[in-house]
Amino acid sequence: MDNALMGHHRGLYDDGDMKEVLKLQMPKDVVIEEINARLEIPRLEKPKDIHHLERMLYSCLVDADFLDTEAFMQPEQSKLRGNHESLKVLEGKLDAFLSGLKKNAPDTEVNRIRNEVQQWCIMESEKASGFYSLTVPTGGGKTLSSVLWAIKHAVKNDLKRIIIAIPYTSIITQTASVLRSIFGEENVLEHHSNVDRNNGKDKELSQKQRLATENWDYPIIVTTNVQLFESLFSSKPSDCRKLHNIAKSVLILDEVQTLPMDFLQPIIDTFDTLKRVFGVSILFTTASQPVLSGKILGSNPFVSFEGLTQIHEIVPREANLHDRLRRVKIKFEDGDRKDYDEVAEQIAKHSRVLCIVNTRNDAKEIYSRLPKDGICLHLSRMMCPDHVRETIARVKVALKEPSNTVIRVVATQLIEAGVDIDFPVVFRQEAGLDSILQAAGRCNREGRLEQGETFVFGLQKPIPPGFMTQTNNARLGMGKDYDWFSPEAMEAYFKQLYSRVNTFDKANIKELLYKSEMQFETAASEFRLIDDNTTSVIVNWKNSMELLERLKNEGVSYSLMKALSQFSVNVRDGDKDKLKKAGAIEEVLEGVYVIRDQSFYSKEVGLVTDNHWLEESLIV
Repeated sequence: MDNALMGHHRGLYDDGDMKEVLKLQMPKDVVIEEINARLEIPRLEKPKDIHHLERMLYSCLVDADFLDTEAFMQPEQSKLRGNHESLKVLEGKLDAFLSGLKKNAPDTEVNRIRNEVQQWCIMESEKASGFYSLTVPTGGGKTLSSVLWAIKHAVKNDLKRIIIAIPYTSIITQTASVLRSIFGEENVLEHHSNVDRNNGKDKELSQKQRLATENWDYPIIVTTNVQLFESLFSSKPSDCRKLHNIAKSVLILDEVQTLPMDFLQPIIDTFDTLKRVFGVSILFTTASQPVLSGKILGSNPFVSFEGLTQIHEIVPREANLHDRLRRVKIKFEDGDRKDYDEVAEQIAKHSRVLCIVNTRNDAKEIYSRLPKDGICLHLSRMMCPDHVRETIARVKVALKEPSNTVIRVVATQLIEAGVDIDFPVVFRQEAGLDSILQAAGRCNREGRLEQGETFVFGLQKPIPPGFMTQTNNARLGMGKDYDWFSPEAMEAYFKQLYSRVNTFDKANIKELLYKSEMQFETAASEFRLIDDNTTSVIVNWKNSMELLERLKNEGVSYSLMKALSQFSVNVRDGDKDKLKKAGAIEEVLEGVYVIRDQSFYSKEVGLVTDNHWLEESLIV
């Protein structure tokens, strides 16, 4: 506990630094009192458990310290914590909601399948804590079924809360909205960087939720993979404070196929420790279940490791859901790769069509070549979050128009998962099998057609190197003899993908933490799921310039920075240099950048780095 005690304000030390601090003399005016306290330490079986136990103890200490200080210094604020409804009460709310849903649902094959999945979840929830998976194709009601299993499983096993970790903020926002409608806002905490709690109508509830983000003392938490995993490997008190509330919980990993390969070993090791040592039940849920059990083989024997054991699938494979929910035919286009004009020409033949590509530039180039009759929209991260959200809403409204209304959308992968849209035709640039199936999930989603069509095409330009190339090559390495929607195809795909991975532990966590001389600070700095070589730039969209003036006048505050994040775009280094040379970027405060000129932000495609002013000669 030395490290936790010494670092409860500053953060956990690397072992060598901690030993140096221990050599220092205690000031003479410090009174040391002996405290008789006994800790019930869980039994540790493996070296990988040690750092998590230390961090859990640290979490208990930090949270207790903060709560005691708050109770003394801010008693009114302290009273806002806790007092939530029990999971048993929430179970009743969910049962009532689902009962009403079924009563009003038409008797269709899809609804019958959704009901079957829920019945399996109810049956399997009775079992003991452990590892579970829920593999349900798009349209099978995976989100509600996973929460149904989780809440009944938690009540049965006396678990404290449900934590849902999701890779994409678009899915988080949608999932949290559904859960709030069932359980009430006071029982669902949405915790990610895009949440702005200052706009809430109920100020006391907003304050309660803001406080709950500090320690996750809430019945249901919906958060990001980044928030969850980087906290589990953090050394900072603010990040670690919530960790002890993960113990004795149900953890749902949604879209689990997106777990980063480079960090798979420490992540899977963490799952194992959470389950064995801290009594956590873990549910892996997706339409594209990866291989996480048994021996995971990398590109050579030195990068292989043991996966999890005894992952129990809730829906038996004999249920044949992938075939019963089949609504799309995937067509891989053979022959020559296409240029942007040829792709745009193919898309333009369809009046209601979605095209998903791998890069922002590809999306912009294809969009610029499409005819602008009817409704033609572009979606990419060159658009700020507020603009993305508004455009997705426009797509959803447009799809409710009469079937003869022309609707064409070109997007990057941001629309690929967690966005409930339904097109009869989808085009997908070549990619990994999981991405192609996600794109196909936006096609004939509601089963209104006998069969939708998803076309997979290649561009003449190469796919970006790295992960995108790895995933596409893994799919190509499978050959063509597969039912692409089957569990067998997904297993073969992930084995192909793993065989191309050079490391499952990019941060070298095993050497830094799986020993008694733990390097907490170094490990925390190395464990970064997103390699961010971008700069966040505020763009001129809606009232962003008014907020910026407030920032300059009032100084940096959490609420203002949160609001401005909705009007920011992450710019890659090359584009940033280009914009700086043109004098487009201004640094208004240290580390706060803005592009004021409206001509650099298009209402169609977002931030443009090829503005015609960049090409103009300067005339004096």
